Amino acid sequence: MSAVTFHPVAKVSEVEQGEVRRVSVGEREIALYNLDGQYYATDDTCSHAQASLSDGFIDGGEVECPLHGARFVIQSGEVAGPPAEEPIATYPTRVQGDTVYVGLPSA
Repeated sequence: MSAVTFHPVAKVSEVEQGEVRRVSVGEREIALYNLDGQYYATDDTCSHAQASLSDGFIDGGEVECPLHGARFVIQSGEVAGPPAEEPIATYPTRVQGDTVYVGLPSA
C-alpha cells in the first residue's frame, strides 16, 4: 500500500449537500462531492472525452458527464453508463474541523 498525503481542499460550507465542486491539488484537478454529508473525491476529468465532471449532474450516487452523458459511481469510480469504458480514479477524504481534505499518493 502506498503512502497517502492529505491536502486541504475546501471548507465544509463550500460544498453543499448534493453538489460537486472542482478543487485543485498542485496540477491535479479533483471533483469533490457532498452526498448526504459524506465527502467523496474523484478525478475531475471524464475518462471518455476529457470533460469536467464537476460541471456534470449528480443523480443519486452517480455523476453524469455533461459532454456525452457517461455515468460513474461516485464512491468507486466504476463506469455506470456508456459511452465511457474506463473507470475514474477515486481518492480518500476526511473532515477535520470545518476543512475537507483529499488524500493523494505521496510523491
